[in-house]
Amino acid sequence: MTDFDVVTGAFSYSGAAIAARLLARGRQVRTLTGHPGRAPAGSAIEVRPLDFGAPAELRGSLAGARTLYNTYWVRFAHGQASHETAVMNSGRLFAAAAAAGVQRIVHVSITNPSPTAADSYFRGKARVEQALADCGVPSHAIVRPAILFGGDGVLLNNIAWLLRRLPVFAIGGRGDYRLRPIHVADLAALCVNLGARQDTSTVDAVGPESITFRQLVDAIRAAVGSHAVVVPVPGSVIPVLARVLGLTLRDTLLTADEYRSMAAGLADSTAPATGTIAVTGWIAAHGDELGRRYASELDRHFRR
Repeated sequence: MTDFDVVTGAFSYSGAAIAARLLARGRQVRTLTGHPGRAPAGSAIEVRPLDFGAPAELRGSLAGARTLYNTYWVRFAHGQASHETAVMNSGRLFAAAAAAGVQRIVHVSITNPSPTAADSYFRGKARVEQALADCGVPSHAIVRPAILFGGDGVLLNNIAWLLRRLPVFAIGGRGDYRLRPIHVADLAALCVNLGARQDTSTVDAVGPESITFRQLVDAIRAAVGSHAVVVPVPGSVIPVLARVLGLTLRDTLLTADEYRSMAAGLADSTAPATGTIAVTGWIAAHGDELGRRYASELDRHFRR
């Protein structure tokens, strides 16, 4: 394979959308993945392992690639995975890309990362951005989405699943903290467009709507025909409720850090919209299918 692009996690969520966009543009795609068994029969994507403990193998898998699209990250600590290990692994990946002669990296980060953030997620994302800047690849683009929706996304689906089944749905405080969700297809289009450029840039990946969390819940409730009563509770109660539900579902619904960061406005942005699909319109159009089945984060990323 010559003149190709590499996507980490091309059989996962955002990585799959990016890979599909590249293939539609006639690009050859190779993926580095920890889940090679997810490759569908007859896939046009070449599969290589994502093994951070084998730097020579990583370099070999990246050699000859024009652009690396990196979606690798760890949402929450589980087993041997943590934000700290994700930072170290990202640095190893970038070093391998530089050594392999990759010309450009498009990296998916998060809105409002900061080395002084209270949440290790946002601190870690800031450290990964710095590692990218220091790695020696000729140019890069950093894409900062807040919340993704569309496709087989987890967040909106699981809110809908709960609203379909529970008589009461709790939100922290008034739920007036704002979000700027972006459709996963809009994110993929932005990443691929940036991949074709040569400048170094950082862009917030956000949709055309800034809405409050309460507005998001109300839109999903209406779309799925839920009769659940939406009840404001103290913010400190939300992680406790999420933990109890998580034990029942054998999953992690929402961590305390994730709630605090969202309530602090870190999932919002005042940047110009880079996506065109409005989240409320999408919810209204997909209400019949949202929340029909629960989507487990642990099943997707950690369980075989």
